Amino acid sequence: MARNAKYDVLVIGGGQAGIPLAYGLANAGRRMGLAERKHLGGSCVNFGCIPTKAAIASGRVAHLARRGAEFGLKISTVEVDFPAVLKRAKDIVIDLRRSLEQGFENSENPCLLRGHARVEGRDENGFRVRIGHGAVTAGEIVIDTGTRSLIPAIEGLDGIDFIDAENWIERTELPERLAIIGGGYIGLEMSQLYRRMGSAVTVIEESDQITGHEDKDIAEDLKRLLEAEAVEFRLNTQVRRADRKEKGIRLTLEGSDGTADIEASHLFVAAGRKPNTDDLGLETIGVKVSSKGIVEANKRLATNVEGVWVAGDIRGGPMFTHTSWDDYRILMSQMVGDGSRTTDRIVPYAIFTDPELGRVGMTEREARAAGKQIKIARFEMRKNGKARDLGDSEGFIKVIIDAETGCILGATVLATEAAELVHLYVELMNAGAPYTVMRDAIHIHPTLAEALQSAVSLFG
Repeated sequence: MARNAKYDVLVIGGGQAGIPLAYGLANAGRRMGLAERKHLGGSCVNFGCIPTKAAIASGRVAHLARRGAEFGLKISTVEVDFPAVLKRAKDIVIDLRRSLEQGFENSENPCLLRGHARVEGRDENGFRVRIGHGAVTAGEIVIDTGTRSLIPAIEGLDGIDFIDAENWIERTELPERLAIIGGGYIGLEMSQLYRRMGSAVTVIEESDQITGHEDKDIAEDLKRLLEAEAVEFRLNTQVRRADRKEKGIRLTLEGSDGTADIEASHLFVAAGRKPNTDDLGLETIGVKVSSKGIVEANKRLATNVEGVWVAGDIRGGPMFTHTSWDDYRILMSQMVGDGSRTTDRIVPYAIFTDPELGRVGMTEREARAAGKQIKIARFEMRKNGKARDLGDSEGFIKVIIDAETGCILGATVLATEAAELVHLYVELMNAGAPYTVMRDAIHIHPTLAEALQSAVSLFG
């Protein structure tokens, strides 16, 4: 890195917003620098979306193999090679990471700058940023530094070699008995993965339901499906203390029934995410950051300091890879486009359990709290022919519409391939089209997509 190099824009963080933004602005004629202290690709590529779904795929194969008799197949034994499962996931990570790195080789614009970036101030030449042992200046800055696992303040936890969202792929020893702190997206996906790999699993959640954002009926059904695979849940329960034992861990729990101890061979902490904003030097230029580490920004992704932008999980709001990628499109629109794109957007998401949970828009609770006049339809997946053919007829579809306009306010699909299926509702919502557009269409038979149509047909 050339000392005192000057860039029109410096992107700090090579995640799902930062990388395409660096290329996009370079193609628009800006001199671009991209600072990354470790691996390109962000959490999604390196330990999140991509490798977890690869491992989950292995878990599904094992699960289906154990159900072979249901399909008329004789599969005498199913043996899990856990290190091989993780190696497959890690190989995909390495391949994707290498592809991203190759794109920057011999590239002068955008220029990849290796090292931790820290803002040191601002003068007439622009923002001063130290990257590793060098320094650069930039006319504008985009902060895309992502999040890390939030580690709760539990007595004794600092003496436990626990698993978390960042290091799980390196832990090749299959836990005999795994305790998971947190019943959110990460905790639930990993609970089913480890259970299907052969671990006994207990999920500890401090609130009265898993997936706290979802409606109660959704959370209860998903919990029931996981319990059917022998995942144990302790709700309304907090971990007060963690002690290392000779052959494992003892957790002291406090719940509505008092205190109790449980033992586990391993501990997975999935208690939430924490923004990586505590060592960026943002205070040197006056960027407002909340007490939780979120960079305050408007719907244009502009901070309170002119020339400083934010992208990805640290800007608050939905923390998903696809919203980070859409942040890149917003910033392109704001920085070199017509400024029409903002965070006023419809954001779907999924929990990649099996069956999956695909979600978009308002929950029933949110719609009622907003004073909406609504209608609700619920369709059971056991009534869909393709789901029965596949042997995956668990779950249901729940659709909420505006009673006056017929437009979809929100939808939940708890079914096999729900993360794919929910997009049909997403497109209707983006188009502002009423449910009747789907109701009156012709869907191929037999398909899972027919179930989406069957659900909205219940409205009449």
